[in-house]
Amino acid sequence: MRRALTIAASLLALASAAPATAQDVAITNATVATGDGSEPVEGATVIVRGGKIVAAGTGIAVPAGMQVLDGSDTWVTPGIFATVTSLGLWDVGAVSESNDTRAGDSPFSAALDVAPVVNPSSQHILVHRSAGITRAATVTLPASSIFGGQGAMIDLGADPNAVTRPRAFQVVALGEYGGRLAGGSRAATHTLLRNALREAGSYGDDARIPGRSTRGEIRTGDDMPIDPRMTGRDTDRADDVLLTRFDAAALVPVLRGEQPLYVYVERASDIRSTLALTREFPNLDLVLVGASEGWLVASEIAAANVPVIADGLDDLPQNFEELGSTQSNIGRMVKAGVRVAINAAAMENPRNLNQYAGNLVALTRIPGADGLSWGQAFAAISSVPAAISGMGGKAGVLAPGATGDLVIWDGDPLEVGSVPVKVFIDGIEQPLDSHQSRLRERYRDLDLSDLPKAYDW
Repeated sequence: MRRALTIAASLLALASAAPATAQDVAITNATVATGDGSEPVEGATVIVRGGKIVAAGTGIAVPAGMQVLDGSDTWVTPGIFATVTSLGLWDVGAVSESNDTRAGDSPFSAALDVAPVVNPSSQHILVHRSAGITRAATVTLPASSIFGGQGAMIDLGADPNAVTRPRAFQVVALGEYGGRLAGGSRAATHTLLRNALREAGSYGDDARIPGRSTRGEIRTGDDMPIDPRMTGRDTDRADDVLLTRFDAAALVPVLRGEQPLYVYVERASDIRSTLALTREFPNLDLVLVGASEGWLVASEIAAANVPVIADGLDDLPQNFEELGSTQSNIGRMVKAGVRVAINAAAMENPRNLNQYAGNLVALTRIPGADGLSWGQAFAAISSVPAAISGMGGKAGVLAPGATGDLVIWDGDPLEVGSVPVKVFIDGIEQPLDSHQSRLRERYRDLDLSDLPKAYDW
């Protein structure tokens, strides 16, 4: 792999640029991958203006007066789009006060909304931004119920406004995980899910409209109902309901198909049961998450036109519902026509997504295995997850009108040794430092004068 030894000089003009303003810039002579599934092109140009991609490819004329960067020996790609993460929700995993990824003691489940608690200054956001991730979907894990709550779309820019779309999707756990939460059996999981969706349906068409009600609930200006029982008023709501009013209201857009339902599921038979939900609830907008045995039912998933967010490194069964695990899972689903995004096995560490994609490219060289081409693999961590997340054509791709999210790499981004040199989000160059990088620099030369005060003798 060629190292971009001259990239620092080429980008010196941008080094002091203020990150608060979008930059108009053309990067020339680079190897460019647009993220749409096509293969990389050498000697190409990318033009960014006003925070948007203007053009990307070969034979592109650079507008007069625009700042030009020589991208020789570098690669330019759209930013990586990470799905189903916990970015911005925790600082130290073992310190519960700093960890907002689970709400096991909460009276609410589906109503949980991560948007107000995302911390744009989290070191995990800084570390992943320096790894080339520019946008992500973040969400809490199911804990008090099979429902995990409403996830948000975020960007990893160095500004205080990380959330770009709150309440973007709902998550629910089926399979072994959901069975444990529902009472110890998959049977309880499916009963609880169907009951919850029916409660949401009986909650009323006006469940989220401020000031309107036909069922006696009181409404506030934030479009969420207040339980009449909290105000001393009577209600005609059945006594045997299992959801709070907030949870029922949160599931109304799921039932209507206005909010995607991300379903954690692994086993082939559980995937079939999940797909069958649309016969009873035809408006559900399903997304399968995990799907370790998806290759066994790939034709059925494709026929249902349901996208999949699959773990990139599943190769051996960790439990009984993953007995059919294989690294060929994603390749076989894609070959069957399923739209698949690569997910990190650990929600808190998606910075390895490009490594997982590279593994799938290498898999094509193994007889009998099914991997992905380079273009397909990079699309599975850029344009495909962006499309699944409702940002198709707007993120994860270098195309006219798309957000100016791009990464300049010092080599092939699917090679494990390549790292980002520059990262732009909405056309704004981002800082790449973090607590990790500062520690690295502090102790790089082992100069004792850099040691903390506690080490003075």
